[in-house]
Amino acid sequence: MKFTCSINVKKPKLEVAKHFEDPEALKQSQKDFLRMEHLSGNQGEAGAKSKLIYKKFDLIETIIHNKLPDEFYAKYEHKSMTNTMRSKFTALNDNETALTAEIDYTEFKGFFIKLMAKLFPNMFKKQVDKWLLRFKSFCEKQ
Repeated sequence: MKFTCSINVKKPKLEVAKHFEDPEALKQSQKDFLRMEHLSGNQGEAGAKSKLIYKKFDLIETIIHNKLPDEFYAKYEHKSMTNTMRSKFTALNDNETALTAEIDYTEFKGFFIKLMAKLFPNMFKKQVDKWLLRFKSFCEKQ
């Protein structure tokens, strides 16, 4: 399942990309995010792995490539699913940035999550849209 979400942030591209790298922004934009633990590789570089810890679950992030401030591409693994997310940052002008998230769910593990993906695919997109709105709000308040 693939989809794209985007939002315009009223901040310069470099500032938006800086916030994107900041775990504090994750706390503000993703409900129940607690912290990030670096596991292996050179932090922030291709091949680096981190554990993203939420109140009820963990994700393993593997950076595929980090070309910030233009693009960040990573794989996220959970016991129930695997997806990639490519985040692109495009300056619209000196004080506004388009953030586009391209999501590709490559694997669903288990009957329930497969059923949810088939019956309610928009649920996944709505969640990413919600994260983007919260991220935008966080950035614009800084």
